[in-house]
Amino acid sequence: KRLSDDLEFRATHKILKVLKNIGEITVRSSLTDYTFLASDKILVHQAKLLEEINNNQDVFYTSSRGVNEINIVISNVMDKTVERLFKDEKCTQKAEELSSITVKLPAENVSVPGIYYFIFQRLAWEGIVLYEVISTTNEFTILVNDEQVDMAFKTIKDLKSL
Repeated sequence: KRLSDDLEFRATHKILKVLKNIGEITVRSSLTDYTFLASDKILVHQAKLLEEINNNQDVFYTSSRGVNEINIVISNVMDKTVERLFKDEKCTQKAEELSSITVKLPAENVSVPGIYYFIFQRLAWEGIVLYEVISTTNEFTILVNDEQVDMAFKTIKDLKSL
């Protein structure tokens, strides 16, 4: 029991050290989340979308591909473009009036287990529903509905002062 408590303390201490060094937190609003079934032509449509986004640097865009579906999160000013380009694809979900919170993590986040668990646990305790979680090595983005973005931002920001 004593060894278990000591290990838990050390692990939590490492997590808190990383969280104190959270970098920039960026909030974006007016986003739409699309989910399409994967198809033979969906990447062609996605390439055309990227060409159109390239002309407008103010557009937020992120995409992820699973085994059976592709997810696109994009500024809602591009909704008509997405719907035109993907009209032949099977859209299984469209969620509107979403906001994203992007968090830059310190480089040591990859060597400390439990960082994401700790963050997502706090968000869950506040009753925040995560529509999507998108991550790279040193940052992650969560997608929440507009009504919960303020609480989600505060919850993540407060982690720096634990």
